[in-house]
Amino acid sequence: MAQWDALVDAALARLASRNLLRATRPIALAPPPAPPETFAGPGPWDRAAVEIQLDRATLHQWLAEGGEATGQEEEVDEKLILFSGNDYMGLSSHPAIRKAAVKAAQEYGMGPRGSALICGYTTYHKLVEESLAELKKKEDCLLCPTGFSANMAVMTALGSVSSLLSVGRKPAEGERIAVFSDALNHASIIDGIRLVERQQEVVAFVYKHCDMHHLDFLLSSCSIEKKVVVTDSLFSMDGDFAPLPELVKLRRKYGFLLVIDDAHGTLVCGENGGGAPELFGCENDIDISVGTLSKAAGCQGGFIVCR
Repeated sequence: MAQWDALVDAALARLASRNLLRATRPIALAPPPAPPETFAGPGPWDRAAVEIQLDRATLHQWLAEGGEATGQEEEVDEKLILFSGNDYMGLSSHPAIRKAAVKAAQEYGMGPRGSALICGYTTYHKLVEESLAELKKKEDCLLCPTGFSANMAVMTALGSVSSLLSVGRKPAEGERIAVFSDALNHASIIDGIRLVERQQEVVAFVYKHCDMHHLDFLLSSCSIEKKVVVTDSLFSMDGDFAPLPELVKLRRKYGFLLVIDDAHGTLVCGENGGGAPELFGCENDIDISVGTLSKAAGCQGGFIVCR
């Protein structure tokens, strides 16, 4: 990965020479809050988090569409258990989360004071970033408004490396970054790739879903030096994992940058909730990991962690 380190250093030096570097964390408000109450286990709030009530007309419409209409209206219960949400652990309604949210609002108020680059960065943001970096066994973390914006930011940043090194011109095809993407990657990854592809900063290759033979073939056939492989770690619509151990082997063979979206694995997979890389024992082989706070964390936002 020394090649990528050199490329990033050169890109940062280019930004510095044009006075375009600025701190992403200009301020932090003190004092830091006390450690929050921890999650002790399931409780009665878990059912409340997934139990919903529909109006009778909507309920009967849903039942009819599913071919389950019985004609016995008096036997139809309007309460349903919701299995299609992303609040996997019921943390959004956990008493400790509610108490912490109230405390944060009382200490800091509600709403952003401005963008994080200007004056919207607080001690709470700093603590969340440090905690997520520790959870993912990475050096640093950057919070984003959503998981979608996090994926867009990663692809845009990677694409900008080739532009910064092209000295004021669009990079030629051989100077661009080759991005290899799983065919079933999330829309946010695809949109990010399409954006930088239109900006003529990357050349995109799509490999068959979890097909490492196809990916190996594409990698070996590609003459572009700077390579990135990006994949979901857990494909939510199909329920299968990316073959991370096989991807790690290819990474060692070709020296590409390995980027994963671990949105569905964070806090769910691994002994400590570190996600799919912890589950497969390859945390040190993941270069960049993108995640979201709107699923198992029961909140909102996205993040990027890296070595």
